[in-house]
Amino acid sequence: MRIALVTIAMTMLLLQEVKADIQPQKNFDVQRFAGKWYRVGLAYDSLSFAPYRSKLTISMGMVDPQPNGDVNMTMWTGRSTSCKSKVYVYEKTDIPGVFSYFSSRHNKVKDITVVDTNYTEYAIVFKFKKMNREYSQVSLYGRTLKLSPEVIEKFKTFSLVRGFPKDSILTPPAGDNCPRSGN
Repeated sequence: MRIALVTIAMTMLLLQEVKADIQPQKNFDVQRFAGKWYRVGLAYDSLSFAPYRSKLTISMGMVDPQPNGDVNMTMWTGRSTSCKSKVYVYEKTDIPGVFSYFSSRHNKVKDITVVDTNYTEYAIVFKFKKMNREYSQVSLYGRTLKLSPEVIEKFKTFSLVRGFPKDSILTPPAGDNCPRSGN
């Protein structure tokens, strides 16, 4: 029993360290980050998401910086019969590249950190919230639907180092043209 408690305590400390070492992109520039992005990779180990992994396709998003420093992120996702969009309001924090937003799904405020981007090809974004258990997710965004093997490997390594199981790290196929208007 004592060994189990020590193991749990050590795991929790390690997870807190993993969160603590998440740093935003140095000299993050929200204006350079603006525009169209495709979510071409996702690391997410939620048990409730597991049944949907095989149905996931690449989705498109539009980053729109606001005058107050917040960012509106519109994401389009193809469904079997339609194209759905959702707007997320990422509120700026005192740290460039770190935002917070309210998750209506979890009814909690979560942190968003742009950890790595070259602005023209890819971005690795880390979402985090401590709830009953750690809630974290890593997304790989690309300016195009296809990224180099080196960038894909960088995303996978980043996710593995943060404790995501290999089977929870996805690079889904392209879906239908969504949004259909070609935005």
